[in-house]
Amino acid sequence: MVPGHERIVARILGDQYAGILTKVIGIAEILMAIWIVSGIKTRLNALLQILIITAMNILEFFLAPDLLLWGRLNLLFALLFSALLYWNEFLLHKKIIQQS
Repeated sequence: MVPGHERIVARILGDQYAGILTKVIGIAEILMAIWIVSGIKTRLNALLQILIITAMNILEFFLAPDLLLWGRLNLLFALLFSALLYWNEFLLHKKIIQQS
């Protein structure tokens, strides 16, 4: 329900379906959150999050930097967040399991 999100979607995917596609993306984000909380296939979940976040931010970097909160710096924050996801799921979680 944030107009900025819809403008980014419109810029990348076109005006005609921007409203509905923004809602579909939002629903997909909610489903991803439910999947995270479920604890099912956490490594697959983390990999998909990293892939989606990186792809989305690379597209925005080139196609809609003027619509982003921090402009092209958004990509840096996305990569840092992706690194945090990787560290949490593949490095930290592995260490916790080995200590058990």
